[in-house]
Amino acid sequence: MREIKVGSICSGIEAASVAWKDIGYTFNWFSEINEFPSKLLKFKYPNIPNLGDMCEISSKIRLGLVDVPDLICGGTPCQAFSLAGWKKGLDDDRGNLTLKFVDIIEENDAVRERNGCSATKVFWENVEGVLNDKTNAFGCFVSSLAGLKDELSPSKWPTAGIIHGSKRNIAWRVLDAKYFGLPHQRRRLYVLAGGKDFFPEQALFESSSKNDFTSYPNSSLVFNKDGHSIEVFRNYTDCLYSAYGTKWNGNAAAYNGSLFVVQNGRLRRLTPLECERLMGFPDNYTNLAGAKPTNRYQAVGNSWAVPVVRWIGERIINKSDDSIRFDESQFGLLGRQIVTKEGCFALDLSNGPVHLGDGVIINCSEQPELVQCGNIFDVIDVNAEENFYITPTGCKGILRRRDERQLTINSRLESVLQSISSMWSDEKIESLSRKQTRGRFSQNIERERAEKESSYSLFDMVSI
Repeated sequence: MREIKVGSICSGIEAASVAWKDIGYTFNWFSEINEFPSKLLKFKYPNIPNLGDMCEISSKIRLGLVDVPDLICGGTPCQAFSLAGWKKGLDDDRGNLTLKFVDIIEENDAVRERNGCSATKVFWENVEGVLNDKTNAFGCFVSSLAGLKDELSPSKWPTAGIIHGSKRNIAWRVLDAKYFGLPHQRRRLYVLAGGKDFFPEQALFESSSKNDFTSYPNSSLVFNKDGHSIEVFRNYTDCLYSAYGTKWNGNAAAYNGSLFVVQNGRLRRLTPLECERLMGFPDNYTNLAGAKPTNRYQAVGNSWAVPVVRWIGERIINKSDDSIRFDESQFGLLGRQIVTKEGCFALDLSNGPVHLGDGVIINCSEQPELVQCGNIFDVIDVNAEENFYITPTGCKGILRRRDERQLTINSRLESVLQSISSMWSDEKIESLSRKQTRGRFSQNIERERAEKESSYSLFDMVSI
């Protein structure tokens, strides 16, 4: 089969390149503006150009300055925009990035049509919350892709569904990474789209032989690894977020404990290496020379779950299910019809297996047919550096915020926090702090003295 050529928008650290390596995809170009991910792309993929600002890609495609790929993927921020103001927005470089994403698809399709090629396939990922956006951001996005003049605006967007529009067919599904081999609860919305000869539901949904969800298995939360005593608070973590390195103790996971590890009786954060593993990246993928932990946390937290993206990529290229097909005769499928207009139809396929009749059942849930559950044991790295451990003062701070906000906290985590925070009295902590301050003051004096002596020696040498 001919390889699928890909253009990547809002590339980040390129989960798609990792996921689709060696399965039939080649990347024509990236588009990333942030400093650390751009540095990583240059280091990891030196032969693939980074086009930078996505707002300039449409014109580059139109002028023939870049290749037109078979598939364009991205995870643009999905602020709302109105279709009525779309034309104006396209002339404004400060316009909505999701709007710009659609514009890129349109320009790419125009060139491909002139070249006698099929329409661009679209892969888009976003947070599940976009389905509940009060300004109907998701409705604007899919309606514009479908080729509608007015947006679809149901009372509630389902977690799975399809639209067959006048211009493109679209399917979407929320999937959770913790059922794809990662002990990491990360529910994300995945959208596939393409021309009228492409049926994305055949790649994104599956023929099903079961009617029930698979329960996540329980394993021991206390274990030994490489001579270290380890305790975790749940069999899988909460969703990693980009600010984990700077605001780790202000998130809900600070109170359910899922992003904490107890190692040899001390509490610590997950390391950047452990976060890479939770997302399915190779070890030390983001460990560039000079990279700060914050850089790595942000880059990983903003990225995609690699095994989920690989699963979808494999199905796009060679594992689509031809038995899954919808037509207008199924408008009223179990009352699942979304309001339709302009000759398109849309169906709500959420809430469990969907029966198409003739014994055909399709899985549109957050779980794939073949569920794989990872083990948190495999994520743990026992070589965490000292700066990842939570001090007694930090533990007290978490408990104090819990009390101030009247939040519920994991009972075992509370016990650990209390134990650590009571190890040293406030007076001892303050005394230690004063000693450290005096130590730093003394070091500064010694450093200044050494610098003066060095400058005198240099002056003497010049004089001679």
